[in-house]
Amino acid sequence: LCTSPGERVAVDSPSYANILQLMRDAGARLVPVALADKLAGWDLPAWRQVMRDAAPRMAYVVADFHNPTGSLATDDQRRRLVDAARSAGTLLVVDETMTELQLDHDTEPPRPVCAFDPAGSAVITVGSASKAFWAGMRIGWVRAAPDIIRSLVAARAYSDLGSPVLEQLAIASLLETGGWEAAVGIRREQARENRDAIVEALHRHLPDWEFSVPRGGLTLWARTGGLSGSRIAEAGERLGVRVPSGPRFGVDGAFEGFVRLPFTVNGAVADEAAVRLAGAARLVATGAPVDTEMRHTFVA
Repeated sequence: LCTSPGERVAVDSPSYANILQLMRDAGARLVPVALADKLAGWDLPAWRQVMRDAAPRMAYVVADFHNPTGSLATDDQRRRLVDAARSAGTLLVVDETMTELQLDHDTEPPRPVCAFDPAGSAVITVGSASKAFWAGMRIGWVRAAPDIIRSLVAARAYSDLGSPVLEQLAIASLLETGGWEAAVGIRREQARENRDAIVEALHRHLPDWEFSVPRGGLTLWARTGGLSGSRIAEAGERLGVRVPSGPRFGVDGAFEGFVRLPFTVNGAVADEAAVRLAGAARLVATGAPVDTEMRHTFVA
């Protein structure tokens, strides 16, 4: 937990998908906010309209290399988002798990969303080591105003017995000794190489798929040439390549024409993944049956 800006103490990092499910179970109403036309980043008029019409108590946002689209909000968009939230009385929960994964360094990164909320009344920031460092390190942190932190600490005492000690000590050591910067540097280099290999393979084997190359993060959001992303994902699974389809990241069947491609492989493996995805797309386009004996290994 964080008691002052810049101070971070390790806490357990749960799955945000689980949090959203818990919210649904508790009766919360989830309201999506559309991206700009052709998924070209943030649509601030849409945000203002949703906050005005739905009057949400809380809004969850990923301003840095948004999952799944990879979009990055500008300083002006962040300022306007905080202003809209403050006017609507909405608390922004800003997920910074991707912030340190800027893969292209030719531009200055935008300021944190909380920089536009100096009083700390409209923004809570959460982060995690699971993306920037290692997926198995389920340790994260919260940065917020002191009164909010005290409330979270009090609530936490009734929910579990605490975070795993070994993982907390590991993250504390990385932060205190400079190992964090070294580890994140390695992670960035791996993600950059994987991204470039996947982009090259897609251009080679799926030239009709549309996407913007993200400047950071861990995923690429691809439009599947008018085909069903869900059916491509299903066919791909049988051909030995696993990718999540677009509807997993929306509500009411949104994004059926998309798939999300994670930056997990490179080299010949990335090329093979694109080959198998192209095969899955052909099967969906032609309606041909899938030979389940074709592949015995998986690319995830």
